Amino acid sequence: MKERVKIVRMNAGMNQAEFGKKISISRSAVWKIENGENTPSEQTIRLICKEFNVSYLWLTDGIEPMYTEFDTDSMARIDYIMTGENEFAKNLFREFAKLDDSEWTVLEKLIKNIANG
Repeated sequence: MKERVKIVRMNAGMNQAEFGKKISISRSAVWKIENGENTPSEQTIRLICKEFNVSYLWLTDGIEPMYTEFDTDSMARIDYIMTGENEFAKNLFREFAKLDDSEWTVLEKLIKNIANG
């Protein structure tokens, strides 16, 4: 995650002090995150995602896309789930994010079969 935080900061054209101010942490805290000394808190991760329109899954797990393009209601719900305490829900979203098109087709068929009972 340290490299992805640095990518976000660099893409925003900010130095560590500016970036830290934007997400309410010190320059030294940014330095420690980017150098792997510290892991950002859940609150810091959420702020980075919100302030820089970065996908939570990309920032935490490297799952593309980097930037969010979802409608705000859906994204807010996903952010709520991903920053909550329900580990099953978070893991489910992470696994869904890894699916390719053919796997989505299989999942769709499975759900339709279950629904038609």
